[in-house]
Amino acid sequence: MSSPGSSFVQIKHEDLLFYENCGGGSFGSVYRALWISRDKEVAVKKLLKIDKEAEILSVLSHKNIIQFYGAVLESPNYGIVTEYASGGSLYEYLSSEQSEEMDMEQIMTWAIQIAKGMHYLHAEAPVKVIHRDLKSRNVVMTADKVLKICDFGASKFLSHTTHMTVVGTFPWMAPEVIQSLPVSETCDTYSYGVVLWEMLTREVPFKGFEGLQVAWLVVEKQERLTVPTSCPASFAELMKKCWQADPKERPQFKQVLVTLETMANDSRLPDQCNSFLHNKDQWRCEIESTLERLRKLERELYSKEKELEERERRLKLPWNDLSSFSDSNSAGVSSAGVSCLFRTLSNGDTERGMRGDLSEAISQKISEVGVIGHSGMQVSMRASSNQNSVKSCSVRQGTKINVASAAMDMMELDWSDGD
Repeated sequence: MSSPGSSFVQIKHEDLLFYENCGGGSFGSVYRALWISRDKEVAVKKLLKIDKEAEILSVLSHKNIIQFYGAVLESPNYGIVTEYASGGSLYEYLSSEQSEEMDMEQIMTWAIQIAKGMHYLHAEAPVKVIHRDLKSRNVVMTADKVLKICDFGASKFLSHTTHMTVVGTFPWMAPEVIQSLPVSETCDTYSYGVVLWEMLTREVPFKGFEGLQVAWLVVEKQERLTVPTSCPASFAELMKKCWQADPKERPQFKQVLVTLETMANDSRLPDQCNSFLHNKDQWRCEIESTLERLRKLERELYSKEKELEERERRLKLPWNDLSSFSDSNSAGVSSAGVSCLFRTLSNGDTERGMRGDLSEAISQKISEVGVIGHSGMQVSMRASSNQNSVKSCSVRQGTKINVASAAMDMMELDWSDGD
């Protein structure tokens, strides 16, 4: 940012009395504190450095956006000071027994509040902002149950060529954000649809799956959260519009607000919605069924990748070992099969006639084929012995990433004895 501290109040570190840790934001921990000179209860996000977040917050002012008070610029005690929302996060509320009392009126009120805050960021703020990490943990509640969007650590000022690194939380992230593609403000619309789903179901999105597994499911398999069949049609339609794969097909928040206002005026909707909310036992099995299907798919993918890894390992053996490999019943590879494979790999080129070149060509081609899905995302799943979970991470279209493998989409290599 240009001249730190020039556009907002600088607060001295010694002017803050810290209490308990009340959560973790992006790139920092959040504490409840007392701003001594103002005798005001505040939230302080401790940071390693002051970056764009303070600059972004300093130009925002809306009843559904967390209020910014200033920043601590004294190294190493950098921090951002905002209003304190005593009601905690929406995520915490939805996980509590208190959420069982929610009705359609409450959901509609909160859905409109979040949409108004997001519409302000995209269309009414002095500088348009993409949040990039909208989720229930980043929506907080005041004592009088007004929702406010917070944590702008992943946010960016909007431009027509905004390019995103992988920042955010996968179950809430739009496919283009996962792939680090250029994005528009409708990446926040996708996340909003997930938050709306959370309020309606009081469930955790993609529960039990690690982030990069979710990334593969959303991008490669086009999976979306399960909308129970008994969910009121207007809510179901809105969520599905928010989750369109093509960002241009998703509604802007101005359109979302128009849709919500129309729904609020539908005299039949409260009874439909309240019936849905109070009969969770009847439709929760639909969500569980989807999760079990995805877990089974993940296990099959893991097994497939291990099989491919073993084939690749064998193909890298010294040439003299290939004969035993081809005689193996388990591998099912013969000299004719290898010859057929080589002809496929050579793409019509003259056979090289040297064993080393052939072995190298096979190894290289297996490595190239790898596990490539339909979108061009090349992925590889690495799991520990006791958990089929992803352990690493960069995500980029067309390059290798450690996510759940797309091996199920890959063509089977020709291991038959004949051509």
